[in-house]
Amino acid sequence: MQELLLIGIGTGNPDHVTREGARAIRDADLILIPHKGSGKEDLAGLREQIITDLSDSPPPLVHFDIPKRHADDGYLQGVEEWHDAIAGRWQEAIAEHPDARRVALLIWGDPSLYDSSLRIADRLDPKPTIRVIPGITALQALTAAHAIPINELGAPYIVTTGRRIRDEGWPDPVTSVAVMLDGECSFQSLDPALYDIWWGAFVGMKEQILIHGPLQEVSQRIIDTRAAARTEHGWIMDIYLLRRCAG
Repeated sequence: MQELLLIGIGTGNPDHVTREGARAIRDADLILIPHKGSGKEDLAGLREQIITDLSDSPPPLVHFDIPKRHADDGYLQGVEEWHDAIAGRWQEAIAEHPDARRVALLIWGDPSLYDSSLRIADRLDPKPTIRVIPGITALQALTAAHAIPINELGAPYIVTTGRRIRDEGWPDPVTSVAVMLDGECSFQSLDPALYDIWWGAFVGMKEQILIHGPLQEVSQRIIDTRAAARTEHGWIMDIYLLRRCAG
């Protein structure tokens, strides 16, 4: 392998793939498709559908299982070991196709925003040339779906994770916080009277769900809606923006 292509594909909508991304899919000699376990087969299927939609003659696809993440030695150590294991799966899959010169992975959202594909790619040996094709992020899809700007006039914002909201609270002094990778509805750890929320699941897809309002009024509806959607689909991807209430 000479080149590893990390292709941002947006949030599962083929229209989110850029022309550069579509060309990279067609140019690839091999595409790796992750399987994330029982109940999440749709995630692999969506990637395959995007490839089919964008290429008349798709390259060979190789499926690999994502190993489970353990946190017995702490969160960060668990993530490091998990990334090592995923890199090993990539290496094994690539080794089965020694003639593939350009190997691609389709990255949900964008490879540069809260995604670890670049860190995993750094573990490959020998290390290939890495090419990143940017995609629409979940954050862009969320603000577009709600038709809002992410920040208030002249003000900064922070993008963080649910874990940090739970552990550290609101990151002062900003007034707008985008929260990703939150499987715990971590907004419950905040004073609901102080914030408005713009929440979305399956953003940009036909299954898209949007809820917006004062956190104290819509918090339970988001929790219930999220649980029902996850049960229905077997998986869920959601993101939300919190903003301090005016005054």
